[in-house]
Amino acid sequence: MTTETNSGSCCGTGSCGSDATVDVQGVGVTTVYKVSGMTCGHCEGAVSQEISALDGVTAVMAVAGTGEVTVTSAAPLDETAVRAAVDEAGYELVGQV
Repeated sequence: MTTETNSGSCCGTGSCGSDATVDVQGVGVTTVYKVSGMTCGHCEGAVSQEISALDGVTAVMAVAGTGEVTVTSAAPLDETAVRAAVDEAGYELVGQV
């Protein structure tokens, strides 16, 4: 699998961020977010469930110990939508890692 890391906004809207990794084989976009407040497996599940419900999301892996949530999606996600999903789960999106 070949991947590229974007050095700037890839779409001009700023919604995909500079740390998104794009799979050039067309599988999707992987972005890592920092979320504050997760302390256990239940927290990981709540955040994962809410983000998984967003259109285009194909995989989510949350790690409470690091506060990082890795999201794979068909296309770059709108950070406002990700923030709303994390908020709905009861946590705070700090931003992209």
